[in-house]
Amino acid sequence: MNQKAYIAIDLGASSGRLILGSMENNQLKLEEIHRFPNEPVYLGNTFYWDFMRIFHEIKQGLKKAAKLKNVEIASIGIDTWGVDGGWLDKNGKLLTNPVHYRDHRTSEIMDDFYTKITDSKLYDITGIQKMSFNTVYQLYHDFTTNDVVKAFGEKWLFMPDLIAYFLTGSTFNEYTIASTGALLDAAKREYSKELFDTLGMPIDKMQKLVKPGTVVGTLTDRIKEETGLSDVKVVAVGSHDTASAVAGTPLTSENEVYLCCGTWCLMGMELSDPILHQQSKDFNITNEGGVEDTIRYLKNINGLWFLQQLRKVWNERGLNLSFPDIIEAVKKSDSEYAVDAKDDRFLAPLDMEKEIIAYCKETYGIELSEVGDIAKAAYNGLGKLYKEILEAFEELSGKEIHTIRMVGGGIQDKYLCQKVADITGKLVVAGPTEASCIGNMLMQMKALGDIESLSEGRDIVKASFDQKEYTRQ
Repeated sequence: MNQKAYIAIDLGASSGRLILGSMENNQLKLEEIHRFPNEPVYLGNTFYWDFMRIFHEIKQGLKKAAKLKNVEIASIGIDTWGVDGGWLDKNGKLLTNPVHYRDHRTSEIMDDFYTKITDSKLYDITGIQKMSFNTVYQLYHDFTTNDVVKAFGEKWLFMPDLIAYFLTGSTFNEYTIASTGALLDAAKREYSKELFDTLGMPIDKMQKLVKPGTVVGTLTDRIKEETGLSDVKVVAVGSHDTASAVAGTPLTSENEVYLCCGTWCLMGMELSDPILHQQSKDFNITNEGGVEDTIRYLKNINGLWFLQQLRKVWNERGLNLSFPDIIEAVKKSDSEYAVDAKDDRFLAPLDMEKEIIAYCKETYGIELSEVGDIAKAAYNGLGKLYKEILEAFEELSGKEIHTIRMVGGGIQDKYLCQKVADITGKLVVAGPTEASCIGNMLMQMKALGDIESLSEGRDIVKASFDQKEYTRQ
């Protein structure tokens, strides 16, 4: 008898992978079946995602899955980063290649945008942290400056929706990914007609909102022919990778926060209702949708992007440094300088090393030169920001936080985990690493009736994956 299995298509800002999951002896077992780089590209002055290559690589992974012996692929779920997407025309053809959230085009329309609505009013409606790449700015740019979209744009699909469309032919907007872009009424959990009317944007270009744990279609005949798979169901999971990661985090009480560590780090709480009061607005905390009608009350932090970009610059210079090499250099550094990790100058610099050096010279009057000192300034900046955000959550929620649950690929950096424990003074529990894939699979299992609830799924996570504790040293 074939083993029932689920495929999580998990796309991050620098890589994508297809993970196979199956239940064995009441534990969830994971197996990576395909991994590929996700490398954005410049064309002219625009920074794009290479969507054609991404979709091609997904199909290569599905071909590998089809060849697995003694495995029955029951379903597929897709999760990606937030805010970005693409346009279809009236014939269902891809009209625009998805633009990268780090592209600077939205800066062109900000002055005009804020003649229509204030920051305060936008937060009152959406509860979303102000960030220059939010989907609301991207769509306003398209509707006001992009003649092709204005004339021919028929349907907007977020990245996981777009992938699901080309797998199934179905069009929809999954709720958690839609919630990232400052387009929804946070309290009503639907697209805000008031917002679209205020901005003069056509709300009918958005698609029906679908909640996580919904079967949205099966593979098209063309995809089945290309990959060798059969009538596999495609499930709308927590399609924002953080929504899936939070679902895959074994939270046990309201006195815990999660810290999802990847290119971005996201710290937050799982709540039943959004927090939209003035203090929350002042601290610019976001209220995004989660699975099972929860709210992800969180703060986006420009996370391991610092280390990824430093390594890229250093290796382009021929230093040939691995992440462990950089961490060892950091451990030898006695520098206590710290960058402001939330400063927009670190969002997409051409040279992260030069940007950190310049910041420290402007702020402290010193010029860093050693690898360990430069990287430590990034780590110190992240640690200080974690503590600041944690204290804000305690104040805004009225709850004392005793545990930080760190998940994601970043927990492989044990130096980072220990720094979080040292700076915050809280218990840090690290694991699982593959939280986004796990949460993705839990919603597939729920959609297919293999589990009843997220709570049941989290019990499986606790029984299946190791967790490591860190305390202040």
